[in-house]
Amino acid sequence: MARKNGPTISQEELYPQSDEPTRQDLDDARLLDLDAEQESPFLRGQKRVSVRRGSLPKKTVTRLTSTLIVLVVMFLGSVAVAAVYHYGERSWRFRVDSSDHIEITGLENVTRSQVMEVIGGDIGRNIFFVPMAQRKKQLEQIPWVESASVMRFVPNRLKIEIHERTPVAFARVGSRILLVDGVGTLMELPNKKKYSFPVILGINSGEPLSTRIPRMRIYQSVLSQLDSGGAHYSRDLSEVDLSDPADVKVLTNNPEGEVLIHLGSSNYLDRYKIYVGHVREWRQQFDKVESVDLRYDRQNDPRRKLPWRPE
Repeated sequence: MARKNGPTISQEELYPQSDEPTRQDLDDARLLDLDAEQESPFLRGQKRVSVRRGSLPKKTVTRLTSTLIVLVVMFLGSVAVAAVYHYGERSWRFRVDSSDHIEITGLENVTRSQVMEVIGGDIGRNIFFVPMAQRKKQLEQIPWVESASVMRFVPNRLKIEIHERTPVAFARVGSRILLVDGVGTLMELPNKKKYSFPVILGINSGEPLSTRIPRMRIYQSVLSQLDSGGAHYSRDLSEVDLSDPADVKVLTNNPEGEVLIHLGSSNYLDRYKIYVGHVREWRQQFDKVESVDLRYDRQNDPRRKLPWRPE
């Protein structure tokens, strides 16, 4: 049976296309959207990435790091010091080989042998093990030494500086004549140097310095007053008796005969001037003037007899 010829129907008419976008269209749209986001990042906020923080604050970490560095430096320094100490303790370079490595200065009345009696035991010893304070104290026990300094110089030298005492008078101690300084320290007469001083009576070697010091102050006060104003009356004195601080007595070197003068405890210059101004008058009045008492502000009383006679 023959078909009727009619109008032809296309596939589009049978399967009409949907209005919804296809998968390919969606993919293309997403790619375009990503490109847009990369080209303009400031159009909307970016997503923040969370970072995990440490358990210690940054300030604490900095402090711990600094402390660790300090401890390491201290440890290394201690190791270095220990190494240097060990080297200095055992090396032959720091040994005092002979007396040629001991320099002594300031000697005048003190002999080198006296100093070496103290310091000579350190020959052959490591310079760092010489007891400096002990040697200084021992040197200052030498009567002529007022102060001493002991110094070490690397690698193996010692230097001794001596400051000697300055004598101000002779002192009669029993039958001996010694020198004495301003604080009452007694010293033997030196062999090289000669001195010219009055002789002090009333000082005993068995007395402590606390007793001698006040007496030496009296002596220096007498000489200071007698020499004030350029008079230099102290040159006429041969002896000064300090046995009684309330009655200082001086013995003058007068060509016509020695005279013992009682000056008391003050106004030494004024009272001595009375003697100087009247001694000729007294010698004319008396056959021999041996002693004058000027302790009182009354008439001068020349006496014929010495209360003591020097040996």
